[in-house]
Amino acid sequence: MDARPVAGGEKALIKWVEKMAFGEDLRDNTAARPVPERGLRADNWFVAQLKPNGLALAQRNLLRQRFETFVPERMENRRSAMVRRPLFPGYVFIRFDPAAHGWQAINSTRGVTRLLLNDPRRPSPLPSQFMGGLIARCDDKGLVLPPEKFSAGDRIRVIAGPFADLVTTVDSLDQDDRLRVLIDLMGQKVRTSIPQQNVEKVA
Repeated sequence: MDARPVAGGEKALIKWVEKMAFGEDLRDNTAARPVPERGLRADNWFVAQLKPNGLALAQRNLLRQRFETFVPERMENRRSAMVRRPLFPGYVFIRFDPAAHGWQAINSTRGVTRLLLNDPRRPSPLPSQFMGGLIARCDDKGLVLPPEKFSAGDRIRVIAGPFADLVTTVDSLDQDDRLRVLIDLMGQKVRTSIPQQNVEKVA
């Protein structure tokens, strides 16, 4: 994963998050699902890069400094077991008021490498509409919710399992929450089924 997604400014950062998360414009999908009653506001969110394996340490120390954090996660299939994994490994969303004093301490917080800012002198938060869309895609524990519905003809990307990163089209739906798809295997079209939680829609 790119360690410096801010190259090109705020718009580049937003597009990077959208691409890595869902392959779609979150700002256009905010109204598709109500924001969960989880107490998270959508304003004044920033992104920080973490040190290797520094998530738990960073969250613990940021909490001590009374900074609010948000780490969206998704379920992934690892060695035949579904486990929770950060949606953006190596990064954490942090909420603070850039007009208040004290936010500079984030850069010296244990577990944090640096805040990703366009202008360190005048920090500009991620747009509230964008963050509202991201928060709305997660449950009250930060787990990315599965798509509400798939239909035949939907373009999907496989995010876990032996066909991870494959982009294909839904052929039909099974009755046990699996999607029937056609894949190209050694030059031959093969029909197989994939669990819905292992795929995401592609815009």
